Amino acid sequence: MQIPSAIVTLVLGMLLVLGGLWIGQNINLLPVDASTNAPIYDELFRVLFSIGTILFLGIVGLIIFSLVRFRRRPGQLGDGLALEGNLPLEVFWTAVPAIVVLFVGLFSYDIYERMGGMAPLSHGDHGGAMPAEQRIWGGIGSSEISTTSSTSLLQPLPVEVTAMQFAFLFHYPDGDIMSGELHVQAGRPVSLRMEAKDVIHAFWVPEFRLKQDVIPGQPTVLDFTPTRPGRYPIVCAELCGPYHGGMRSTVVVDSADDFNAWIQANRKPPVQEA
Repeated sequence: MQIPSAIVTLVLGMLLVLGGLWIGQNINLLPVDASTNAPIYDELFRVLFSIGTILFLGIVGLIIFSLVRFRRRPGQLGDGLALEGNLPLEVFWTAVPAIVVLFVGLFSYDIYERMGGMAPLSHGDHGGAMPAEQRIWGGIGSSEISTTSSTSLLQPLPVEVTAMQFAFLFHYPDGDIMSGELHVQAGRPVSLRMEAKDVIHAFWVPEFRLKQDVIPGQPTVLDFTPTRPGRYPIVCAELCGPYHGGMRSTVVVDSADDFNAWIQANRKPPVQEA
């Protein structure tokens, strides 16, 4: 007894979807997660990876099936059948992608909001009154900064980031420290206020799952909480000139004791009055 093609198509479709979901949930292509933002972003990555796997396997499988099933047989000299129009198929391949794109858009918005991208940025002035011409232009001003600071003894660490061709400079107002590396404390919220001196740069730490443009004349913010001690690369992810590929730095996530020792070792001594 021949199985109807509709049932075969349904079964293959179910296997394809289940296989894509399994691959998306069980195969991790991302680097180690080292911030509180990372697990939130990873949710979106798993969904996109699952959808991409389903599309890739489905399209490749359909191409291979078509090459085998509709290949030219020995002795066939004429053209194939002229097929014109298939309304149910056209409705299907229009409706399904539209639903998928709408779902991805809404889910992406939710992820961005949970990471702090839609949070008010009035706290980005690092404790001082910011003139209107220096107001924050945009960024991820995570709500975890205000929430954590109200329930924990650890206050957010403010750092001023300056990007220029082709380096990042980090200034710590507390202690007036200038550094070529970003030192932060594991478990302590960090609030970066970033501005470029020449062209548009981008501050990207793959292990934090964070990337934010650094724009001349328009300060941006980036708030996060590191969770895993270690050294992680900071990469400029915006083409900024001939040495763009060499514009790198390092974020060093220290334990509390190591971070305090670094602060004390690099803090400028107080000015002695005459």
